[in-house]
Amino acid sequence: MLPFHRGPTRRAVLACGAFGALPARATGRPVLTVAAFPLVDEIVRAALPAWRQRQPGVDIHVVSRQYGDHHTAMTTALSTSALLPDVMALESSFVGRFAHGTGLEDLAREPYGIGRFRARLVPYAYDQAVTRSGAVVAMPTDIGPGTMLCRADILARAGVEPEDLTRSWASYLDAGRRIKAATGAYLIANVQQVKDILIRTGLKPGESLYFDQDSRVLVTSARFVRAFEIARELRRQRLDARVAAWSNEWAEGLKRGTLATELSGAWLVGQLSNWVAPQTRGLWRAAPLPEGAHVAYGGAFYALPRRAAPERKALAWEFVQLMTLDRERQLQAFKTHDAFPALLETHDDAFFEQPVAFLDGQPARLLWRDAARRIGATPVHKQNGFADEVIGTELDHVLERGKDIRTALADAQRLLERRARR
Repeated sequence: MLPFHRGPTRRAVLACGAFGALPARATGRPVLTVAAFPLVDEIVRAALPAWRQRQPGVDIHVVSRQYGDHHTAMTTALSTSALLPDVMALESSFVGRFAHGTGLEDLAREPYGIGRFRARLVPYAYDQAVTRSGAVVAMPTDIGPGTMLCRADILARAGVEPEDLTRSWASYLDAGRRIKAATGAYLIANVQQVKDILIRTGLKPGESLYFDQDSRVLVTSARFVRAFEIARELRRQRLDARVAAWSNEWAEGLKRGTLATELSGAWLVGQLSNWVAPQTRGLWRAAPLPEGAHVAYGGAFYALPRRAAPERKALAWEFVQLMTLDRERQLQAFKTHDAFPALLETHDDAFFEQPVAFLDGQPARLLWRDAARRIGATPVHKQNGFADEVIGTELDHVLERGKDIRTALADAQRLLERRARR
């Protein structure tokens, strides 16, 4: 799911009694507490009638916080073993971070036995939750296959075809020059988006983005050099608007047609159509990422805190299976909340072939389904969050100060090596 949501205020959540033991005392019946972030919370609530049919004597209490607050609360709960929910939703990057601790149940062990479901799930999504020791710390529920969204009206005015944007990164830049000359529109919001795709392209088995399987730092490798070179060329030619994704300026660019393309997860179509730029309906088209890149943009998982109430573990696992392995639940979430299903047996549903109205009737879900099957799993190192900041900062030094690329990457390498030794 998209790591940018609107939700209740912190005060409203605290007023509900943190993780909500009160409902259990009020009803006298067992209560499962599910901690989630928008829009996962809405998907959980929509599944409550199906849950009541299975377990009419067990209530579900949903605690929702905004994306950042939710994951901060989960980090605190796992580290202190206080106020733990029975089930917690996690965005994919946090699954990797939490996998390095001992706070989550290993679902590969009995009585869970998640391995018997592996063939039913999108491979890369399942693999994202597997630790180096073979433990599986979470169950995937939805994914974010990467796609390019392009403004058909801007491309038409510039005489550019979608294939010109996707053939290669060189053709992407060339098309951007033509678009800028003919329409004044920028090719993309920020070159950091291009860098994020390129450093995820061409990984070897066992490599994470920044470290190999032995925790050696990889940021001076050819894929980082190329990512920085292409990003620098985009900036030199003034093809990016130099605005951050999800900023007001970014949203205005999408609304007003000053951004010709956006590289993101398939879920962005739902965000554009529902609240970011609904007035642009029919103007966008979906295409593959340039040069055949296959990249994941987020995804949601369910995990079981290891020190949560043991008497409710079986019920919590049953609830997770309902949310992840039930075809109707997965399809409902897809149709109502653009939560692209991780359950493979949904992928033959006719809904994938239906036209997407916001994309002027393009059957884009077929494109995204193909992309989902081609994405490879990327192991998450415990220092990935820090490495993200270091590499982003060094790219800014290259773009803003003219720093030499190899010098910038060498500086990043030294800093990450020092951090990894701690």
